[in-house]
Amino acid sequence: MLHLPSRNWLFLIEAVTSHGPVSPKRKMELEDMLKLCPLKRIYVSAFPDLKTFKRYVDEIAWETEVWIAEMPTHMVHFNGDKFLGPAV
Repeated sequence: MLHLPSRNWLFLIEAVTSHGPVSPKRKMELEDMLKLCPLKRIYVSAFPDLKTFKRYVDEIAWETEVWIAEMPTHMVHFNGDKFLGPAV
């Protein structure tokens, strides 16, 4: 977890190699667990490489982000028309 106080954002980052990506089920569990948290949440699935990302792409929840270590300056946004930020 990372907190960005200037934007009131909480980043919840899942290391895919230890738990899998932020799936719809996992996102719902985290949302329920944090329902009283006033911070806006951003869910990130962190992958070591593109090959691993391709293996899990069907499991990634909408309204989440993907970061791939072998391409650290880019992200994949599963957010439709908006970029990095919490679901409102």
